[in-house]
Amino acid sequence: MQSQYMIFEDATVTSKLQLTIPVRIAREVGIKSGEKVQVLEENGRITITPMRKIIMELAGSLSLPEKWKGKNVDSIINEAKYKYFRKKR
Repeated sequence: MQSQYMIFEDATVTSKLQLTIPVRIAREVGIKSGEKVQVLEENGRITITPMRKIIMELAGSLSLPEKWKGKNVDSIINEAKYKYFRKKR
């Protein structure tokens, strides 16, 4: 879906340091509402990459434990948090 040209759009950072990705750019890279992204700072530049893209690039590079097969990342994280905080009580 990525184009061969660059898209420039203005955006404003809110008082809570939140940023809305301009619709045209979000559509171009396929980012949807509620989707996880990686935010990277490198040499004063911020890059936002859809996690799905990173996962696809890494797919097959590691073996997945059997207990995680068929689960999405959010459910794995929530389960890990539950177990961690349950032990802290």
